[in-house]
Amino acid sequence: MLARALRARGYRVKEIRQEHWHVPDMWQRLTNPDVLIYVDVSPEVGIAREGLTEVPSWWAEERDFRLAHARQHCDLYIDTSTLTPAEVIAQAMTFLAAS
Repeated sequence: MLARALRARGYRVKEIRQEHWHVPDMWQRLTNPDVLIYVDVSPEVGIAREGLTEVPSWWAEERDFRLAHARQHCDLYIDTSTLTPAEVIAQAMTFLAAS
């Protein structure tokens, strides 16, 4: 949703679904972005959004390990757990306009 909105506004966007990689800096290996926006969600909200009934077994431990490098190096961190899609886009656009 955020990537599509940014593309519609003329930004070049590369989505890296880092949680599927076992290499913490895979996001850098695949692309070297000018800006890294880290979009996060709590496990509880994430499973609800995916229509699941419980947190996948890997989520609790592996998620933090797999995503730590990107989280430490991001330019903007957005926790989407309590935000609407419009609010997520607004936060990203405000940050990018100030950059």
